[in-house]
Amino acid sequence: MQTYTANEAKTRFGEFLDRVQREPVRVMRHDRVVGVMVSAEDYEAMRTFYADRLLKTMDETAAGAERAGLTPEKLADLLADES
Repeated sequence: MQTYTANEAKTRFGEFLDRVQREPVRVMRHDRVVGVMVSAEDYEAMRTFYADRLLKTMDETAAGAERAGLTPEKLADLLADES
C-alpha cells in the first residue's frame, strides 16, 4: 500500500487521487496513520460487504433467539423499563 504524508497528499492531490483509483493509500501525519483513502468503487463495495454481513448476523441471532424460545412478548418484558 502506498503511503503519503498529509502534506504530500495536499500538494500532489491530482497524483494522490490517481493513485487511489488503483489501490488504497495510507495518509500519515506526525508519523502515524490518520486515514486511508480508497476509490469510490472500493468504498461502495466495502459498505455493501459490511451491510450484508450485519444482516446475516442479525438473521442468525434472531433465529438462535427463536430456537431458544424468545418470543416478542418475552423480549418486550425483558426490555420493559420498570423503574
